[in-house]
Amino acid sequence: MSQTTAAQTTAAHTSAAHTSAAHTSAAQTSAAQTSARRTGAARTGAAEVSLYGGPAGRRVRVHHLRAAKERGERWPMLTAYDQYAAEIFDEAGVPVLLVGDSAANNVFGYESTLRVRVEELLPLVGAVVRATRRALVVADLPFGSYQGSPEQALATSVRFMQEAGAHAVKLEGGSRVLPQVAAIVGAGIPVMAHLGFTPQSEHGLGGYRVQGRADAGDELLRDAVALQEAGAFAVVLEMVPAEVAKRITGELAVPTIGIGAGVDCDAQVLVWQDMAGLRGGPLPRFVKRYADLRGVLRGAVDSFAEEVRTGTYPGPEHSYL
Repeated sequence: MSQTTAAQTTAAHTSAAHTSAAHTSAAQTSAAQTSARRTGAARTGAAEVSLYGGPAGRRVRVHHLRAAKERGERWPMLTAYDQYAAEIFDEAGVPVLLVGDSAANNVFGYESTLRVRVEELLPLVGAVVRATRRALVVADLPFGSYQGSPEQALATSVRFMQEAGAHAVKLEGGSRVLPQVAAIVGAGIPVMAHLGFTPQSEHGLGGYRVQGRADAGDELLRDAVALQEAGAFAVVLEMVPAEVAKRITGELAVPTIGIGAGVDCDAQVLVWQDMAGLRGGPLPRFVKRYADLRGVLRGAVDSFAEEVRTGTYPGPEHSYL
């Protein structure tokens, strides 16, 4: 082979090697980019489907709750009655906030939930809705505002949606409220049901007592299934034996929300003042205090009062020239 031919051959081999290397590099780069896109998509997808602590700009909807149950994701729910608590819970990523008739005991100072009225709850619901960007806000229908008829229940629900901006409503009871649930859902309003101990029926139930023991558990299961069939998007189970709540949770396609109903429910709810230790006195067995806000607030008040009494407050930095 001549030197020219050899040189040409060597050059051709070198060029082919460079081309192959370039193709390999390009392929590696493309694979890396694809992997990065997939990783990013997975992360984005995880953020999009994560119910607790997801993107703040997206409202949680009822279908997100059902999807969470399908993938086995548990989630928290809290009550909220005012702007600042709602804002904090929303920032934390709590996906559902309930403006409960428990405002009777925790806001208005009534001895039971039976005393609170629609007109008292409407401004609280409005405040919570305005303070949140992500949470699904559920308005509790108070005693006497829905039991009369499906028409009454629908009219009350419409008020909470129109006047306060609620995203859903909640009512108590099993088979006796099925017509009300169907009427509200039929109008396009999501309904959260409530079984077990139902505080609005405390006198009929003989006080605060666990519900669903023995054969009564079968009745609770039947009611839960019937409420789902009527269109309820979730069922609260309050003060129900853990095994009964587990059965109901396994039977339903919609999520169950436990309060004193064991660990197997799809979600758990607490009154926020109980959860944060703001309320004094004895608490139900199912309540766990996660803070001592009552003690913190009492300490702050004592310090403020002492500084006022001694003339320490206000200091120069708190005064205008």
